[in-house]
Amino acid sequence: MSLDLANYEAQAQNAVKLFWGNREAALAKQIESGNQDAGSRGAVTAGKNMDGFLAIAQSLIEANGLGLADICVQQRVLTLPGFFRPTKLWDMLVMHRGELVAALEFKSQVGPSFGNNFNNRSEEAIGTAHDLWTAYREGAFGEDAPRPFLGWIMLLEDCDKSNSPVSATLRRLPLQRYIRVDQPKMRGVVGAKVSCGSSQSHHLLHREAESCVSPNQFQLC
Repeated sequence: MSLDLANYEAQAQNAVKLFWGNREAALAKQIESGNQDAGSRGAVTAGKNMDGFLAIAQSLIEANGLGLADICVQQRVLTLPGFFRPTKLWDMLVMHRGELVAALEFKSQVGPSFGNNFNNRSEEAIGTAHDLWTAYREGAFGEDAPRPFLGWIMLLEDCDKSNSPVSATLRRLPLQRYIRVDQPKMRGVVGAKVSCGSSQSHHLLHREAESCVSPNQFQLC
């Protein structure tokens, strides 16, 4: 089963424009109301900045035959059980006949403070995945539940600071050879990047998509 990308490049361009437009509009609204957050936080805390990328995910899911699936984007239905914490609120869930097919997170990072924020995002992504997979292993989603697809979509500002080299100092242990200190600390991309682990994850998504093929339309929760 080949993957229909649903014209994602054009959609991504529109999503990026929407992201910056929503940030500027949110900040202007807070300034006008006199309730502006410190720094650029006001553009972040207003929310809705990543809605364009949620729409891309919905288009991709719909274009690839996951009929009878519920695409959940409302906060009241986005909570999943965890293991190291009781629950986790996701940005999008895809459910099919009461079973979890996919859980997605949508994050963004804009300067000027890239280093610490990127470390926090890395820890969040790794911790969130490990928490869910442990809960899954322990039967939180049902004894015979299919293994879900996890997605982490990050929009990163492309600028000098996001492309500057990272420094690393270790005194007791050598730096791992897969860490290149002469390379940018992160690849600046104005777009979305999905982290799904391995080619096995892609195969798993195809397998689950095939099992849910139906002409029926999606239902938004």
